[in-house]
Amino acid sequence: MEINEIIKPQNRVYKRPALLSDNFMHYCPGCSHGVVHKLIAEVIEEMGAEEYAIGVAPVGCAVFAYNYIDIDWLEAAHGRAPAMATAVKRLQPDKLVFTYQGDGDFAAIGTCESIHACNRAENIAVIFINNAIYGMTGGQMAPTTLLGQKTATCPYGRRVDLNGYPLSIAPLLAQLDGTCYVTRQSVHTPASVRKAKAAIRRAFDNSMQGKGTSVVEIVSTCNSGWKLSPVEANAWMEKNMFEKYPLGDLKNE
Repeated sequence: MEINEIIKPQNRVYKRPALLSDNFMHYCPGCSHGVVHKLIAEVIEEMGAEEYAIGVAPVGCAVFAYNYIDIDWLEAAHGRAPAMATAVKRLQPDKLVFTYQGDGDFAAIGTCESIHACNRAENIAVIFINNAIYGMTGGQMAPTTLLGQKTATCPYGRRVDLNGYPLSIAPLLAQLDGTCYVTRQSVHTPASVRKAKAAIRRAFDNSMQGKGTSVVEIVSTCNSGWKLSPVEANAWMEKNMFEKYPLGDLKNE
C-alpha cells in the first residue's frame, strides 16, 4: 500500500485531537495528566461541544490546563472549583461544565465545596486525579496518601496515630443523593485508557442531561513525587493504590 493510500481518512486509525494545543506540556514524563487531557479533548470533540464546554481548574498540577485544551476555562482558588462550576452551570445551564482537580484540591482543601456541590446535585462533572500526593508543591502528604507511604511531610511513612487514615472520598460521594455517577478509573494501560474515556463521556452526557453530579476519579501516578521511574510508578500503583482505591463504578444511575 502506497503512503498516499495509507493516509486517506478511511484508513486513519488515530489522529491527534484538534482541541489539543501544540504547547509543550509542563507535566513530568510518565505523568497521567497528559493522557487524561487527551481523553477530555477527544470526548468534547466527539460530542461537538467545542463551543459550549467550560472547564474549571484550580491550583495544582493542572492549573495550566487552559494551555493545552482549546476551550473556555476559568481559574478557581485552591479547592473552590466545584463552587465556581456551580455558578457557571446555574447561570448557563446549556453549557458543558466540568472541573479538573487533584486529590489535595478536591479531597482536602476543597472537601467542603466538593461534598456540598455533590449533595446539591449540581449538573456538573468532576474529573479528579488521585495520585496520593501533593505533586506540584513539593510532594507533601495528601489526604489520599497510603499508610506507610513516604512523602516530604511524612518521611518515615504515613501513620494512623499521627496522620490518620487515607481518605477514600469516592465511596462517600456515592452515598449522596445528588450524585448520579461515581467511578474510579486509571490510564496505565490501553484498556484502562478506553474505560476512562468512556467514563468521562458518560459524566459529560449526564451533565448535559441534568442528571446530577458525576465524579470520575482517575487513580494515577506521580513518579516525581514518589521518586520512581514511570515504569516503576505504574507497577507501584497497581500493587498498592488499587488495593485501597479499587477501579470500577461505585454508582451509576
